[in-house]
Amino acid sequence: MRRSIGIALRLFIPVIACFGLGVASAPAQTYPVKPVRLIFGYTAGGAGDVGARLLAQKLSENLGQNVVVENRPGAGGAIADELVAKSPADGYTLLYAAGSTTILPALRPKLPYNVERDFAPVSMVMITSFALAVHPSVPVRDVKGLIALARSQPGKLTFSTPGVGSSSHFAGEVFKMMADVKMLHVPYRGAPEATTAVIAGEVDINFPSVTGALPFVKTGRLKALAVSSAQRAPTLPSVPTLSEAGLTGYERAGWNGVLAPAGVPKEIIARLNAAIIKAVNTPEMKESILKQGLVAQTGTPEEFAAFIRDQLAQNAKVVKFAGIKTE
Repeated sequence: MRRSIGIALRLFIPVIACFGLGVASAPAQTYPVKPVRLIFGYTAGGAGDVGARLLAQKLSENLGQNVVVENRPGAGGAIADELVAKSPADGYTLLYAAGSTTILPALRPKLPYNVERDFAPVSMVMITSFALAVHPSVPVRDVKGLIALARSQPGKLTFSTPGVGSSSHFAGEVFKMMADVKMLHVPYRGAPEATTAVIAGEVDINFPSVTGALPFVKTGRLKALAVSSAQRAPTLPSVPTLSEAGLTGYERAGWNGVLAPAGVPKEIIARLNAAIIKAVNTPEMKESILKQGLVAQTGTPEEFAAFIRDQLAQNAKVVKFAGIKTE
């Protein structure tokens, strides 16, 4: 009798295990069954917000559920980052991350979350180049000439940014670090003010987004010497990259991508990744992104994770090099 019961149990246990696996994978198979929140850490109306809403619209079509953008501005994006990092790992709360997500840890070591530990990368969505722009009166024709001028006058040349710790600020500090030059950083309240200061001749150099620089480059009010990304900007095809122009290996770009809370099942991450790639690479979305001066760029979760690790390392190095401190 005992032997027959033991045999029955041995036969029944695998059935229980299989049933458990089926139940565990069921959420991934049916996902999503309700609307998905896409959290963005800045106010409505900017280029990042427009990109988030374009993506949300296409994802809604691909996933069969509404994807709703929620703006949670504040603390340089940290409020949105923390909200998502501490959300349930079910795939229904996602972060539309920006460059600040990998800059903040270098500036604020005591953040209540850890980017590598608390997020699961899903996919990059788009990138934007910065332009190395100078006032027309600066007596240089190219990047090599600017580096030579800066080295001959240490600390005399000035560069403006939208503020301490901004992506533009870091683009400038990486330039200083790699070119081995000293320039004076002049922070302004926002990107328009920082660019206007160069146009007015108050400051020598600026690292605006290509989108922000384009109208002034076309009218000759700014002189674009290079762009910061690995590839030339589609809207400024005749302007070389900094790496092409003599600063070999320089690569810096603004970016947006989707992160989920750590622990979201791999099947859901894979579903979201496929939906994002399909959405971003439609002709209409690519065109919409390009009109903003941005470039569509998607990839695997592993590629996005590697990018984030590289950004965190580079940003920590920049903060140490420049001695950047925030209040």
